[in-house]
Amino acid sequence: MTTTTSPWPALKALVIRLHLYIGLLIGPFIFIAALTGTLYALTPAIERAIFHDALTTSNVHPTSEYQPLSAQIAAAQAFIGSDAMPSAIRPAPQPGATSRVMFNAPDLGASEHRAIFIDPATLEVRDDLTVYGTSGSLPLRRIIDQTHRSLMQGDVGRLYSELAASWLWIAALGGLTIWWFSPGGKVSRDKQTPNAQRLRTRRRHSILGLVLLVGLLALSATGMTWSKWAGANFAAILKAGGWGTPHVMTDLHGAALPEDPHAHHRATTTSEDASIALSAFDRVLSQARSAGLDAGDIELQVPATGKAWKVREIDRSWPSQVDEVAIHPQSFAVIDQVKFEQYSIPSKLTRWGIDGHMGVLFGLPNQLLLAGLGIGIMTMIVWGYSMWWRRRTLRSTATLWQTIATVPARALVVVAMISLALGYAMPVMGVSLVLLLIVDGIRTLLARRSTALA
Repeated sequence: MTTTTSPWPALKALVIRLHLYIGLLIGPFIFIAALTGTLYALTPAIERAIFHDALTTSNVHPTSEYQPLSAQIAAAQAFIGSDAMPSAIRPAPQPGATSRVMFNAPDLGASEHRAIFIDPATLEVRDDLTVYGTSGSLPLRRIIDQTHRSLMQGDVGRLYSELAASWLWIAALGGLTIWWFSPGGKVSRDKQTPNAQRLRTRRRHSILGLVLLVGLLALSATGMTWSKWAGANFAAILKAGGWGTPHVMTDLHGAALPEDPHAHHRATTTSEDASIALSAFDRVLSQARSAGLDAGDIELQVPATGKAWKVREIDRSWPSQVDEVAIHPQSFAVIDQVKFEQYSIPSKLTRWGIDGHMGVLFGLPNQLLLAGLGIGIMTMIVWGYSMWWRRRTLRSTATLWQTIATVPARALVVVAMISLALGYAMPVMGVSLVLLLIVDGIRTLLARRSTALA
């Protein structure tokens, strides 16, 4: 009679060993991501205080008193001492706020602009700062954002944040599995014994992990959506399914543009940009508003030669206002329009997920929730190291390969297939897993050699 050995004890041991390795080796990267993410979540309130003069006007003026965009741009040009056209402009989103006239500069990085903050009523220049990205991050948030994303090391540094995001969900589900299949240990009456302290810490670690589980999975998933490698695979899936984020078409397809009788009034931007009159900004804004772009936060992007104006809503709070229109540079007719209602469900979820990850979807409550998640993650990692430190002398630690060797062949094939699929979808996780197995294999061979020589 043949007896079938259950694979569950061996699989549980494998999950425990992998969870330990993730905590020891990937934990520091997750800790840094959690720390910088917590700081990032808290920066909007800090920046509003630090850059209050730049973001607000000296007096709250009714919108009826606002000067045209052309006058605001002229004031910014006079301030910088150049008639160069801005690359984009963000009109004041509400009374008491400033407008941003944004210029390109050769000394700025990708997605960075020099922003001149203008009082839309008095045309007073309130500040001159470098801003970044769609969120319009100011210098403090920009530094924290780049530290969180890449440790200020560019694309190479993005490996760290993708590594953390790729393993976070595995660590979270692994912890859930260990908790589910592990009986609760009784704490010794002698609370000072290492074992009693370890059990108390494990209980706290488990409870906190359960409380944060949904948030951990959400942070991991949304973090990977804009990572370099896993994010590219995710974007490819959305595109293949027709679920990508839609954008207006700004290419004029080389069509001959109608003759403009006011060309002599235009100021020349660069050799790549079309010659644009300042009055065009007012007409484009009016046309965009007529087309239904009614969000307070809106951006006008100046077209290059052969391109149309792009005007987009940039209000990422709830409910999201991210409609776009493309406007012909001569006729000022709307030639294309995309509304958020047209987004597919996956693209809407992606939009909301990223905005929630950034702390802008629900404002202050969203930011406080992210800060709480970050602090909770850091606490769990510290407790995890504490448990490992107290347990390290209680029993010998088996290597990962030794644990894998105990898994029945059929279960091991399934585990291998799942690992290969995940490694392909998340290349940074896959490569790091291979490296982990190589290092652990060396450790296993050294352990066997040490035992043989003993």
